[in-house]
Amino acid sequence: MDKKTTFLAKSAVKAHDLEHKRKLAFNIEKYAETVVKGKQQYANLDKARKKAKNTKWSAIENLDKNLELFEKNFTARGGKVIWAETAQEAQEAVLQICKEKNARHIVKMKSMVTEEIHLNDFLAKHDIESVETDLGEYIQQLDGEPPYHIVTPAMHKSKEDVAKVFHEKLGTAPNLPPQELTQIARRNLREKYAIADIGLTGGNFLIADTGAVCTSENEGNGRLSTAFAKTQIAIVGIEKVLPSINDLALFWPLLATYGTGQKVTVYNTIFTGPKCEGETDGPEEMYVILLDNGRTNLIGRKEIRESMYCIRCGSCLNACPVYKNIGGHAYGATYSGPIGSVITPHMSGMKEYKHLSYASSLCGNCTEVCPVKINIHEMLLENRHIAEEEGLNDFKENMGWKIWKKGMLSRSLMNAASGGMKEKMVNMLFKNSWALHRENLHFPKQSFQQIWKEHNKN
Repeated sequence: MDKKTTFLAKSAVKAHDLEHKRKLAFNIEKYAETVVKGKQQYANLDKARKKAKNTKWSAIENLDKNLELFEKNFTARGGKVIWAETAQEAQEAVLQICKEKNARHIVKMKSMVTEEIHLNDFLAKHDIESVETDLGEYIQQLDGEPPYHIVTPAMHKSKEDVAKVFHEKLGTAPNLPPQELTQIARRNLREKYAIADIGLTGGNFLIADTGAVCTSENEGNGRLSTAFAKTQIAIVGIEKVLPSINDLALFWPLLATYGTGQKVTVYNTIFTGPKCEGETDGPEEMYVILLDNGRTNLIGRKEIRESMYCIRCGSCLNACPVYKNIGGHAYGATYSGPIGSVITPHMSGMKEYKHLSYASSLCGNCTEVCPVKINIHEMLLENRHIAEEEGLNDFKENMGWKIWKKGMLSRSLMNAASGGMKEKMVNMLFKNSWALHRENLHFPKQSFQQIWKEHNKN
């Protein structure tokens, strides 16, 4: 089954799963309430968003220089930088480090980029244990599922669902309350921190002028993952670079506000390399893997380049009427929702993923809520243009739109077809889509033009 067919099948199931939609609506509503409060910290939120967009514009337009400056400053403090053009190169780089350190146990901070390259599955094939330490990611790993959401990986699960996962996978008593489940997770993870050979993180931002990797979290698991292990690996997408450490004063609060509704996340960490002489914790060696994996495809198309400004806050997912109906897993991609539908076709193949750009009402709510003012809905439309220009639409689709266009542009053709004829034609064409879960469409016997002419005559 191809990606499009799978997407449609999963979407049809989730869109009519009332319990799934109830859980999703509950969590998104809670998110929306906190974001309103978080925004109150700004005297001029629009100005902050415009400044953030301009900063990211500068960072991406000068990406080559910023990344080289990052490498220069990071290596000057004893860090090591690896450039990975593909997911496979990033996987092999991690494996090579593991072999050099004879590592068998990895503790891992929440990271979407490692989900993108399917790192856990890759390491498991080489008998290396990689444990998710973020609670939401830990739950998803236990349940054998990928993250459901960019920020809240287990958003689709209720507390009863989590209790069931712990009971089935860890043998705990059934129906435990969240407090006890959290304590069980803490005990299990603390053992993993103690024996870990490598601590693995992503990075919310790369800072060019100081050669730093910055992370944001609310549980402290990221710091624990890097405090005890002798080696730290950070895998970061090249688009995460910011020119200056001074930019964090703008971006950290924006990420927190739009991601979780906080003024700032609880733990914000700046890694500048391995621990220095006299420091009591931190890794003896630190590697940063700079990942491309299709990102330069986005840079290469100026119509889509703006998508590289994304700071992965997840706000567009929570605002999207499509995401609210089908959830995260239906997309069949690491990055779901509006921003995922923009970037995935370019990163993973337009032919395989062009359908995601059609999974949008183009209402513009994603653009409205983006903290860095990315024109997401316009780029979704641009992706449709690109798919058409590259001849990726099938014959049936092309002919359908040609006929539709001809009819829409011809007043005489519109008037020539009676209401009954139009009804039969349209309902026949859309019997397996629109009409599958709805009543047939009904047209008036006269067009508005005909009614208007009669009105003026009288």
